[in-house]
Amino acid sequence: MTRFLQDRMDATAGKFASPVRSKRLTVVLGRWLGAAFVICFATGLFSHLLQDPPAWMLYPTWPAGLYQLTQGVHVAAGIAAIPLLLAKLWSVFPLLLQWPPIKSWINALERASIGLFVAASLVEVATGLLNTYKWYPWTFPFRQTHYWLAWVVVGSLALHIAVKLPVITRHWRRNGTEGKPDERDNDKHSHDESPNDGRTEDKQPAGMGRRAFLSTVTVTTAFVVLSTAGQSFAWLAPLNIFAPRRQNTGPQGVPVNRTAMEAQVAQGDIGTDWTMSVTTKNGERTFSLPQLRALPQTEHVLTVACVEGWSQSALWRGVRIKDLLAEVGAPADSELEVVSMEKNGNYRVMTMPAPYTGNDKTLLVLELNGAPLDLDHGYPARIMAPGRPGVLQTKWVQRIEVL
Repeated sequence: MTRFLQDRMDATAGKFASPVRSKRLTVVLGRWLGAAFVICFATGLFSHLLQDPPAWMLYPTWPAGLYQLTQGVHVAAGIAAIPLLLAKLWSVFPLLLQWPPIKSWINALERASIGLFVAASLVEVATGLLNTYKWYPWTFPFRQTHYWLAWVVVGSLALHIAVKLPVITRHWRRNGTEGKPDERDNDKHSHDESPNDGRTEDKQPAGMGRRAFLSTVTVTTAFVVLSTAGQSFAWLAPLNIFAPRRQNTGPQGVPVNRTAMEAQVAQGDIGTDWTMSVTTKNGERTFSLPQLRALPQTEHVLTVACVEGWSQSALWRGVRIKDLLAEVGAPADSELEVVSMEKNGNYRVMTMPAPYTGNDKTLLVLELNGAPLDLDHGYPARIMAPGRPGVLQTKWVQRIEVL
């Protein structure tokens, strides 16, 4: 029975044999994929900490476009990981057919780490891609699941590297020991046992060689990144073919992530008697829209940068938060709680740490690109602060409390 299964697995593996596959190819693809995952993890961790800050968190407010950069790179690296992951899986596919499936406890650990890494990676990149389109065909909370799954991906990747480090070291350099009999693994179905190992590119059989395969993967990865990164970076906007957001579109030339209708905020809810309250330990003061417009106005070019990866710079005009706090006798570096008029939503209530409230560029915005805010952009007043995720730039401000 065992012999029969082994023969069947050998026959199946033979159908997928390719002179292109080798440990050298797998190592090259692995370091590209590893770099994409590490970049994606670091930038994603930064975004998560800004939204759920620990006590020790430092809040960088300069440069003002920092979050635009990190989140744009995060989404670009995640998209780049998709073709790289598929290419890496193709390069090692015959190894999944080895028989017996487990040869030793180290082999079991290796296969377990690979299985965990592949499963977590596929779910992570797939859900991350769908998140950029704001499509959630699942019931679990995306942000928390995406965060913890990222740790699973990085942890299983580290375990896999530790187990395969000898092989990675041998095949890291182009002129390494690949193809030498004494350096080969003893696995019968190792993809290094293709007849092309150790040969130069010009001795390969007709068809795509390793160099051509790597070039194809490189071009594909570059294409999917360049055709989507224009939603984050203005200089790539002309190449934006497939991204769900385009710059300079939407009301007042700025895209909208969450509309007033989605937030259940209607023009009738505001009316001419709208007021915004500012609460301090000494009491509460209300401001009408004319009163806010009568205060000193400041304008800055700031960027709306959303966690889905898109961003847009625009000219915002309004009252500096520090000036508003001075009006009610509160310190400029106060921590604030900002409450929106929206009826529901995970970010209806937002906490603003002191580094933002005391920053000269943090505004209670009343105008966008020279005109009063559109309702979808948060009319009559919204928050804009440098270097914060778009979900924390609260729209339809109703109340500000000094904590």
